[in-house]
Amino acid sequence: MPFSEERLKRRRLLGLLGEVEAASGEAGSLYLPPDCPPDEVNELAAKLPGLQEALPDLAPFLNSPAGAAVFWGEPYRMVVLPPFPVRGKAIFAGYFAEPLKSMLETEFTIGMVLLRLGAYAVGVFEGEKLVSSKVGTGLVHARHRQGGSSAARFRRHREKQAESFFGRVCGHMREHLEPYLSRIDYMVYGGEKFTLGAFQEECAFSEQLAERVLPYRLDIRHPKQAMLEAAIEQVWTSRVIRWQPGS
Repeated sequence: MPFSEERLKRRRLLGLLGEVEAASGEAGSLYLPPDCPPDEVNELAAKLPGLQEALPDLAPFLNSPAGAAVFWGEPYRMVVLPPFPVRGKAIFAGYFAEPLKSMLETEFTIGMVLLRLGAYAVGVFEGEKLVSSKVGTGLVHARHRQGGSSAARFRRHREKQAESFFGRVCGHMREHLEPYLSRIDYMVYGGEKFTLGAFQEECAFSEQLAERVLPYRLDIRHPKQAMLEAAIEQVWTSRVIRWQPGS
């Protein structure tokens, strides 16, 4: 495999970017917004010596939902997939990490909902600091494994339980996020995909934050207070791909 991958928290990545900027030698830096068309990626990559050679291996990363920052030269040849979307295309001579450093140094206001049927956690963060939260549980029976009319009645009962549960969680979401609504930069969800989809359909308040939702879902199994603090670390974590030709 011609590349290695690691996940770095905010402070570690800022330290790495400081090392990159201090490196001497011929290099270039490229910033790509989310879902940049392949032909534009190729056109921009041609402006950084040696990058086109690596494109077949790096292309899946450069089409990241949050965009990418590419630092290419000697001794660093790497792609950073940041925690928040890159705002626009840009290319620079040398190792220029300022746009990425500015992103990482900004204390964004982040709303979070972690949800599984029967448990939830709602939070608001300033940077990585939790400033408002609510966690709780609610009764939603497990699926009925037998058929027949009793199963149909059970399914309807379960659907009502889920609807009631979603309503409670939506109320807590509004209670804790609405005071920060004008300040929230990003919204992130965690939990099971279909449960979250059903919740967002039921919760009208979530529509007010739909355009600020980050393009990924956190894999959360047990929404609890401690999980909120662990989840925000995931949000601020970046993927770093280092290209290693010949490996």
